[in-house]
Amino acid sequence: MQIALAQINCTVGDLGGNAQRILAAVDVARAQGASLIITPELALSGYPPEDLLLRRAFNQACARTLQDIAEKLRGITAIVGYPLQEDELLYNAAAVLRDGRITHIYRKYRLPNYSVFDEERYFEPSDRPCVFELDGVKIGVNICEDVWRSGTASAARDAGAELLVVLNASPYHIQKQRMRHQVLRDRVAECGLPIIYTDMVGGQDELVFDGASFALNRRGELVLQLVEFKEEVACIEYCDGDLVKAAIEPERSLEASVYDALCLAVKDYIGKNGFPGVLLGLSGGIDSALTLCIAVDALGADKVHAVMMPSQYTADMSLEDARFMADSLKVKYSVIAIESVFESFLGILTPEFKNTRIDATEENLQARIRGTLLMALSNKFGAIVLTTGNKSEMAVGYSTLYGDMAGGFAVIKDISKILVYRLCRYRNSIAAVIPERVIVRPPSAELRPDQKDQDSLPPYDILDAIMEAYMERNRSPQEIIDSGFRREDVERVVRLIKRNEYKRRQAPIGVRITERGFGKDWRYPITSRYNDI
Repeated sequence: MQIALAQINCTVGDLGGNAQRILAAVDVARAQGASLIITPELALSGYPPEDLLLRRAFNQACARTLQDIAEKLRGITAIVGYPLQEDELLYNAAAVLRDGRITHIYRKYRLPNYSVFDEERYFEPSDRPCVFELDGVKIGVNICEDVWRSGTASAARDAGAELLVVLNASPYHIQKQRMRHQVLRDRVAECGLPIIYTDMVGGQDELVFDGASFALNRRGELVLQLVEFKEEVACIEYCDGDLVKAAIEPERSLEASVYDALCLAVKDYIGKNGFPGVLLGLSGGIDSALTLCIAVDALGADKVHAVMMPSQYTADMSLEDARFMADSLKVKYSVIAIESVFESFLGILTPEFKNTRIDATEENLQARIRGTLLMALSNKFGAIVLTTGNKSEMAVGYSTLYGDMAGGFAVIKDISKILVYRLCRYRNSIAAVIPERVIVRPPSAELRPDQKDQDSLPPYDILDAIMEAYMERNRSPQEIIDSGFRREDVERVVRLIKRNEYKRRQAPIGVRITERGFGKDWRYPITSRYNDI
């Protein structure tokens, strides 16, 4: 028996479009001789639908669309993920469709309520396995979180399953695929069944789904591995009680995976929301250089407008490097000098600032002038502004509200400064479009003479390590100090992380890349007197 995995890019709420994608995948699978096709978790509604699920009309529309799919289905069995409304209860469900009707329904056992997941807000859990027979094979169905803990896979086996198929909407983060492989090997060891794991692909707000669907045989060996970050319909054969080895995509470098994740997230956020293109401030620094490359690779040069906004503090090399990149990537490029605007603002504020010293106020004013100019261009031409701040800056507040934080999508919001450098090196290995001196020069906001980031921050390798330990791993300041970091550095970074929560709440959403980003899975109060340093 040939079984197809439909690794498809679904959009939340686009019921008609998602149905078309499912039926198109069915046509491909049928042409490949498949008897069964498996779609991702909640493929019909898109994932995560969030509070759309609180609207009965939305769930009813999903039910009608599912019935339409079933009526068009002939010559193949399909498993389609969708939200199931039964009276006042709502389930994360999967329907088995065959010969124009729904023959079986599986309701998800385990409802994740951690990290970026909030399924207990919407769904009821079930405790009934679902096993159906096709071509003499008894097939059990699980959905995503069901296989991340023990018990549910065994329940399918105890109900007679000989093969387990799993529908997933598992968002990407660094090293997630290795975790999935290990978790599914644990389930194979637990239940003794071969497993087919089908995942969604595509960007949905701050989440990005990598696909990378796969299958394991009864011995827990990888027998199928699909490509990352691309739609694909692929088949695997089930024969004599096990899965037969098929094509296996090789594991890629961390930098390649992260870069593709960022590109797909940008492409889908812009495309699915109907923006005609993007704008960004190109400073000649490394963060905007990486953001520009991602935007061009995701959207094409014709949809990208780079704007250099020099002040009296902008170095000649910054102007030269920005123009080199714009020319190399063939994007629209504008230069709008802000010195006269800055001087005008200072003149207006002179009576108010009388007898005060120059400080960060004047630096922030420059950033806010740039933010205003970018937003004016956005309003006039409809393109969305991509902000260029990285995770290290977001953590410690090295950014300006209504300035460099002004925009609609924060591309590298979850990319540490050290990883920014690695990604730039990776992009240059494809084509050398980022000047070497952008990568090797000390980073600077260029808001005062001879300014360097390290004037007011610890070195980025130290800052990033402390940030990761405290923010992503929940290590206490004392635990971080005990691991070898200087107390003054740890206390400084932790204090800055806490103090700048109010800024992060006002930042645009950005792509989640690490196991914990400043988004859905970071929920700290702005007003708090808890002190752990």
